[in-house]
Formats: sequence, C-alpha cells, structure tokens
Amino acid sequence: MEVVTIILAVLLVLDCIALIAVITMQSGKENGLSSALAGGSRENYMSKNGGGKSKLASSTKWLALAFIVLTLALNIL
Repeated sequence: MEVVTIILAVLLVLDCIALIAVITMQSGKENGLSSALAGGSRENYMSKNGGGKSKLASSTKWLALAFIVLTLALNIL
C-alpha cells in the first residue's frame, strides 16, 4: 500500500506543477468591470476564443480534474 501512496503522491506533485504552469500561461481578462461599464469591450458575448486559449482552458480543466481525483484517492488510502 505504501508503494501506491508514493506513486499517487508523486503524480499529485507533478500535476500541481503542471497546473501552476498552465494557469500562469493563460492571459488575464484585461477587460474588467470598469471597461464593461464604460463600453470599452468590443468583443461579443458569444464570440469564440482563439485556438490557443481554448487548449489552455481545456488542459486546465483536465489537470484540475486529475488534481481532485488524485487528492481524493490519497485521502481514501
């Protein structure tokens, strides 16, 4: 059982590092509340994100899911 715990812990650490890297690579939302009230945003609500942005968002979701699963698995063991 200790070997499984060690493997899951190593996977969790690697997932955390990857999650931090992916989150920091994403661009922030420059258009906040102030530009929405001032009418500074030219983008439509239904506009699609660029290809790179959607890949980063998708990988963030999968890495976050892996984080949750690994954390729960370590707590159950």
